[in-house]
Amino acid sequence: MWGKLFGRDAETAAGPHALPVPRRGKYGVHTLRALGDVRVLALVEAADAGDWEAVKAALAPFDPGRDHKVLAELAELDGVQDWIGRAVEEDKEHRATALVISGARHISWGWEARTSARAVNVSQEQWRVFRERLLIGEEHLLEAAELRPEWITPWRHLLTSARGMSLAAGVKEARLDAALRRDPLDLEIHVEWVSQLQPRWGGEPGEALAFARDALGRTPQGHPLGCVIAMAHIEDWVESERGDCLETPAIQAELRNAADHSILHPAYAWHPGWQQDFNMFAMALSLAGERHTVRRVFRTLDGAYTSWPWTYFSEPEKQFARHHRRA
Repeated sequence: MWGKLFGRDAETAAGPHALPVPRRGKYGVHTLRALGDVRVLALVEAADAGDWEAVKAALAPFDPGRDHKVLAELAELDGVQDWIGRAVEEDKEHRATALVISGARHISWGWEARTSARAVNVSQEQWRVFRERLLIGEEHLLEAAELRPEWITPWRHLLTSARGMSLAAGVKEARLDAALRRDPLDLEIHVEWVSQLQPRWGGEPGEALAFARDALGRTPQGHPLGCVIAMAHIEDWVESERGDCLETPAIQAELRNAADHSILHPAYAWHPGWQQDFNMFAMALSLAGERHTVRRVFRTLDGAYTSWPWTYFSEPEKQFARHHRRA
């Protein structure tokens, strides 16, 4: 099916571990499940059952110290916080793995308590729970980083918690440096820092986009880090109160070039969760009013929707479907 629809690249994207494409939902699209990968689905199901032995077995094909998207599946899974503490305490051999899962989950769980509301609309009780969960997450992530100094995933979540806890700029920059020493081209780290550089988090206008452009200039063709350009423009759109600020020929051209350099380049390496990379460009190109490259991106996705970054809309799946139809 993939080959008939999209040609050789999409057939490669499906890969031997691809989940069957589910039935299309309310808006004629389907939400990506378990990164579209049967191995990740096995991991999620084991975690949902609270089966630590099965979780460890399902993690075997992956690297918990580098596979951000795989770890995020556990970080966002409700219920993990109920049993992961036992694994931290009881499994000395795999303590670092349990710690990084627990830390990532507590950071995500903390933000769930805070919600995405503006700070003035967050209650004192929400702030208390938010901080309590982030403190546990920080403790676990810092220990995981100490046990496995080559891992980058703890630092990605420590950047998120540093932003939530309003830690000093020097602490945030030290964490960024620690992450980039481990992988100077890591997409997730760069996306985190693009968020940190937004004026709503203390940055200066244009600072995030300059950071993204510098990163792209160091990126080999086919590398997913090109997505940082898409996210920088999406963040600018958020800061501008979601207007039409991206609809300029210069921005359209920059996004086209970044997509051609990264996700649409023949050297792009398909990986579990590649659909999120394409969703970043789908949203940015749509907001920019681009009409050519956006078709290629949506055609490859074939209705595969990931909530990030569309959650910046009040009705994210509906907006994805609307822009998909337009393309």
